Amino acid sequence: MNAWGNGGGGPTKWEARVDGVERTLEIERGSSGILRVRIGDKQFHADAAEIASDTFSILIGGRAFEARVLPGEEGLTVRCGGRDFRVELRDPRAWRGRDGGVVEAEGRQQVTAPMPGKVVRILVAAGETVEMGQGLVVVEAMKMQNEIRAPKKGKVERVFAAEGQTVSAGELLVIVA
Repeated sequence: MNAWGNGGGGPTKWEARVDGVERTLEIERGSSGILRVRIGDKQFHADAAEIASDTFSILIGGRAFEARVLPGEEGLTVRCGGRDFRVELRDPRAWRGRDGGVVEAEGRQQVTAPMPGKVVRILVAAGETVEMGQGLVVVEAMKMQNEIRAPKKGKVERVFAAEGQTVSAGELLVIVA
């Protein structure tokens, strides 16, 4: 299991902005190891391997690409084919209102891992009061640390994750009531 897909348990999904254009990204690794990638309404198959730290070799339709992922303060820069692409990944579970603003979730919320990775930090404890958008857990995927945030203001009912634990996409991390 890795950040390129969750090993056959369904696609890993992200909301992304690539050079200012909104995209939905889904990646699923088939049993053969080949990735099924969907970006918006386009779908293709790819083979990818990390060949050095933050550097990936990608084969799509018989063409080979090398992509380097450079983390920054405002997201990622992906350098591929002599071009730099600015990429921002967002939690696909964020609720959006009609005006585009984020709407606070209601009721007891189960906070799950949006992607497979490794828990590197637990930011809250059971019984702690949190604000909407406050960081709960940090999950590292593809050499990038992703802060998983509270979907609502409330009290942390239970923390299921532990630092150093490997998690699958959709795995329960925290309950906020």
